[in-house]
Amino acid sequence: MKELNRRLKSLALSDSGFIFDPSTGQTFTTNETGLDIIRLLKEEKSVEDILAYIEQHYDGKSDVIFRDTTQFLAQMKTYRLIDEV
Repeated sequence: MKELNRRLKSLALSDSGFIFDPSTGQTFTTNETGLDIIRLLKEEKSVEDILAYIEQHYDGKSDVIFRDTTQFLAQMKTYRLIDEV
């Protein structure tokens, strides 16, 4: 888990949604919501904190926000950017 935490914290993020992983050279893109989620993860926020933030700052139903956020987190895990959250 420590390696994944280092990898997450080392991600370079741009405001346009470009993400660079210096440990692998991989690049990714995401939208504004995805950037917010990654920034909150880098701050070691819990999933509950992230969901509360997204609900507070974006329009959407709670169930849709929960589904989309958990899918995004699962995708990050698939890319080995995070461990269990």
